Amino acid sequence: MKAETIVARIREALPDARVELRDLTGTEDHWHATVISSGFAGKSLIERHRLVMAALAEEMKGPIHALTLDVKSLDEV
Repeated sequence: MKAETIVARIREALPDARVELRDLTGTEDHWHATVISSGFAGKSLIERHRLVMAALAEEMKGPIHALTLDVKSLDEV
């Protein structure tokens, strides 16, 4: 799955998100994502992960095999 598509899906859920992706294997199915958004303010780590995973629910059923997340609110950067 292309990085641009993943970023677009995340930004649909978190419009102000700054997203950095790294393809971990070169096969576009194992990714590391750093997501920074004001939408994470006041949310626990698990709530933040759930927001991102919900945005990529369909992609996680096939094109994305693994996704490692680093999620931060704006005041944490």
